[in-house]
Amino acid sequence: MFLHRNSALTPVKRAELVEFLSLGMSLAAASRHFGVSIPTVRRWRDRSREQSPPFLGDRSCRPRVSPTATPDRVREQVVHLRLREMNMRDIAVAAGISLSTVSRILKEKGISRLRDLEPKEPDNRYEHAEPGDMLHVDTKKLHRFDFPGHKVTADRSRSNRPGLGTDCVFVAVDDHSRIAFSAVYPDESKQSAAHFLEQVLGAMDQLGAPVKRVLTDNAKVFRSDLAKEVMKRHGSAHKTTRPYRPRTNGKAERFIQTILREWAYKHPYQNSIERNNALLPYIQWYNAKRSHSALQGKPPITRISKLLKHDT
Repeated sequence: MFLHRNSALTPVKRAELVEFLSLGMSLAAASRHFGVSIPTVRRWRDRSREQSPPFLGDRSCRPRVSPTATPDRVREQVVHLRLREMNMRDIAVAAGISLSTVSRILKEKGISRLRDLEPKEPDNRYEHAEPGDMLHVDTKKLHRFDFPGHKVTADRSRSNRPGLGTDCVFVAVDDHSRIAFSAVYPDESKQSAAHFLEQVLGAMDQLGAPVKRVLTDNAKVFRSDLAKEVMKRHGSAHKTTRPYRPRTNGKAERFIQTILREWAYKHPYQNSIERNNALLPYIQWYNAKRSHSALQGKPPITRISKLLKHDT
C-alpha cells in the first residue's frame, strides 16, 4: 500500500478513526483524540464511505488530467516510426515533438535502441552426449592485493599499493559432466595457456574421458603454436567462439561467475596469495560435493564415476 511519508495517520490508525466515528464519536472529539485537524477526520470518514471495503491508503499524487501530456495518437506515431527503424531525430521532426519526448516514449516502450527491434535469439542450450566431447576454456583476470579491500571490509580509508598487477585465472569445464578445472597464473601468456591445457587434457585422459574438442575464444594465447601442439598431442581439435559472442562459450562464462562468487569474493582473504591458495580446495569441493542444477542436484563427479569404475 502506498503511504505518503508525511502522513499523520497510518492505515491502522485511519481504520481505528473510522471505527470510532461509526460508534458515534464526534468529529471534534476524534480530532483531539488522534491529534489531527477536523478536515482530516472528515476526509477519512468520507473516503471510507466511497467504496466497500473502504480503501484507507494514500491516493497517487498524479493529476487526473494532464493537458500538456503527449496525445496518444502522437505516441502511437512515434512507436510506428520507430518500428520502421527511423532514428530519434527524424521521428521528432516527423511527429512535431522534442527529441527528449521521443526518447522518453521509446524508453517506456523498451525500444530506445535500434537493436531492441531485433527479435530475441532463442536460448542456445545444448549438452554433448559424453564426457570429453567438448571442453570449454576461458580466462579471468583478478587484481592482486596486500589486504582485504572495501568490498569485504566496507572501509575505503585504505587502499592497496599501486602496481601490484593482476593474476590470470584459467578455467575449463567439461560440457557433459561439468567437471571443472582452474588454476591461477601470474600472466596470460602463451606459456601459461599451454601449461594449463597440458594439465587439464592430461587429467581428462586419466579420468577416461579424452577431450575431442577444445572451445576457446579467439585470444592469441590459445591460437599459439604451443597451445596447438598440446592439443594435437592429446588428439583434441581446437574450436573458437564467434567474435563478440561470449554466450557461445556460456558454460565457461557461467563457471567464472560461480567461482568469483563462491571463491574469489566470498571470504575476507588477507592477501591475494591466500586467495589463490584457496582455489584448489574449492575446485575439489566443487567437483566432488557441490550440487549442480543442470545435473539434478548431483555433483559433477557423478557423471565421471561410471568411467572410473569401468576403467578399474
